[in-house]
Amino acid sequence: MKKIITLLISFTLILYGCDILKELEVSTTSGSELTTDEIVQGLKEALRVGTNNAITTLSRENGFYGDPQLKIPFPEEAGVVEEKLRSVGMNKLVDDFIMNMNRGAEKAVTKAGPIFMDAIREIGFSDARNILNGPDNAATEYFRENTSQELADAFEPDVSQILDQVNVTKYWSDVMSTYNRIPFTQKVETDLAKYVTGKAVDGLFTMLAAEEKKIREDPVARVSDILKRVFGSVHL
Repeated sequence: MKKIITLLISFTLILYGCDILKELEVSTTSGSELTTDEIVQGLKEALRVGTNNAITTLSRENGFYGDPQLKIPFPEEAGVVEEKLRSVGMNKLVDDFIMNMNRGAEKAVTKAGPIFMDAIREIGFSDARNILNGPDNAATEYFRENTSQELADAFEPDVSQILDQVNVTKYWSDVMSTYNRIPFTQKVETDLAKYVTGKAVDGLFTMLAAEEKKIREDPVARVSDILKRVFGSVHL
């Protein structure tokens, strides 16, 4: 009889223990689940942080010019112009043009801020979840796909104005005038503002992708509680 009672007590304790474990498991799971609002908020916060960091970095002096990966080179379609000018001792003219073209991009890049912010505000839950579960550059690629043309259209007039302000347009005119005076050369034209705009937009996305990867992989880059919670989760 005592053995039966002992077995019943043990069985009851086991069942009770299982119930406690289940309750703990439910509590832990529910505590780790992200809400819809948190997912969207976390992604938008990541894009705000990443965009701000990218713009701040690129808008500094040498943000473009001092970065070998982002430095805007002489227009490729006019490469023959650069080669010919350097061959006749016009290195300083070409170098000054390249430097000031990059200075124009550094000044113009801040104009992208409001456009990025508008795009961020439009992101909904479905896109947010897909981006968060995507590759390291998923947010950047979503951004590129949905804002590139609008960004370029709005950015180019400002680029043109800024290129004029820092005399890049004059440098380009000087470069082309000098080149076109060289005997037996074929005249070359290129849309400088469009070229610099494209390179500036590409540079922003390149920098934004790097910032996005940091937030996904480096806990130190998660500078707010929502970033720590959303990007610290294994399953989103």
